[in-house]
Amino acid sequence: MTAFFALIKRDLRLAFREGGALGTALGFFVVVVALMPLGLGPDLKLLSRIASGVLWIALLLSALLSLGRMFETDYEDGSLDVLATGAVPLELVAAAKSIAHWLSTGIPLAVLAPILGILLNLDLAAFPMLVAAMLIGTPAVSFLGAVGAALTLKARRGGLLLALIVLPLYIPTLIFGISALSAALGPDAAGGSASSLMILTAISLVAAVLGPVAAAAALRIQLH
Repeated sequence: MTAFFALIKRDLRLAFREGGALGTALGFFVVVVALMPLGLGPDLKLLSRIASGVLWIALLLSALLSLGRMFETDYEDGSLDVLATGAVPLELVAAAKSIAHWLSTGIPLAVLAPILGILLNLDLAAFPMLVAAMLIGTPAVSFLGAVGAALTLKARRGGLLLALIVLPLYIPTLIFGISALSAALGPDAAGGSASSLMILTAISLVAAVLGPVAAAAALRIQLH
């Protein structure tokens, strides 16, 4: 476990030292949300109705931009071969990289979301639920994204293929993330939001269990 946590620290240090992937994800998130009011016009009621969907879709697409580098850098410099033959099982390596991706990308995007919600006239009462749903749902984004990143490790123009593989897997997270936010603004705010959050938690837990196993299997195929 010491090596496992050391790998997480290493990936976090590299992510914040380079800064490119995080900056690209945050910049894309801001641009997509900021352009939406310009395209739809000044109808505040319309913006408020679609705010939850826009924020979740923009977050998923922004996180997708940084997934391609999850294994690619280590593959290029040979570190991935060392990790694959080391003492840490490849499943734990994939899990560590997924956790590092969530900490360095998922959490900053979730924290930025309420600020961008102001541009979409999102009700202030929904801000706590927005952050909670995104913090609970984004681990699934990283763990499922690791599977796509592993499958497209050697692919040319892997970004497009990665999107085709991963985006359908994000649909349950998207549906229940939007549902939690919509329920928070409805008459049964507590009950509706709680059920959606529990389903989001289940999705993230299942992804955390199955994602590293599938990603490790894909990596073994890629490295042979």
